[in-house]
Formats: sequence, structure tokens, C-alpha cells
Amino acid sequence: MYQFSRGIYRELSPLVDRGNGARSTFEVRLALLRACEASVERLATDRHYFARPARTLFSDIRCYFPVCRQEQVYGVVDRYMALADEFVAALPRNGVDPQGNPLQCRAVTRKGTACLRAPLPANGYCPSHQHLAETEDCEVPALAA
Repeated sequence: MYQFSRGIYRELSPLVDRGNGARSTFEVRLALLRACEASVERLATDRHYFARPARTLFSDIRCYFPVCRQEQVYGVVDRYMALADEFVAALPRNGVDPQGNPLQCRAVTRKGTACLRAPLPANGYCPSHQHLAETEDCEVPALAA
């Protein structure tokens, strides 16, 4: 997964704003790299709950670039995060995540512990908790006052 974060960093590091006040260029580039790695890592490990990865990363790093480069920076971030998302979606779901950790169901048992069964690839829930996936996308109706 680091090829995506390093690709973003390599394209954006020459565009870093040189007049960033007290912060040195090294500190800014280090913060840029860490933000890129954190976003790609979260995309790989928590894909279901990371709604807009490109927008999140852009809002984290936009302060490091001059205003005239913002559109270019967003384009780079959007392109690489879309590629990373496609890569993660295409990974074989053979019981391990991209880091090699075993997959677990996203549900919580009645005792409050995490379900330890292997999830189905479609939605991340085991066969016993498939009913939770059906209600996940439904809106909760507002309660009358």
C-alpha cells in the first residue's frame, strides 16, 4: 500500500510552499508524508467507514501548498486515492486484510465483544449477522417531539 502514499508524496513534495513561516521545508514534507501514509493505511484497513478518502487527505494537507496549486494538489490526491481504492477492492478476500491480519466480522455480540467469525466478502458481516447489513443503509426516521 505504500506505493500509493509514496506516489502522492513524490508528486506533491516539489509543490510545497516555501514560505511557510517558522516551519522548515523538511518538517512540512515529513508532515505531508505522514498524512499520505495515514490516509492510505486507513483506506486499506477501514474501507467501509472511510467515506471520502481523497477529500479527507486533501483537507489534511492543503495548508502546505500555495492557493494557486490547490486544484493541482486535489487532482493528484483524487487520482491516487481512487487507484488505491480500486486496488483494495480487487484484493482477494481470503481471510486476511492487506497487512496479513485475519478478517473478523464487523458486528458486536450481545456481551459487547467483537464477533470472531470470518466475514463474507460482500459486506464484512458473517452469515449470522447478515441482517445488520440490510439495515445499515436505511435512514432512521426522526422521532416526533
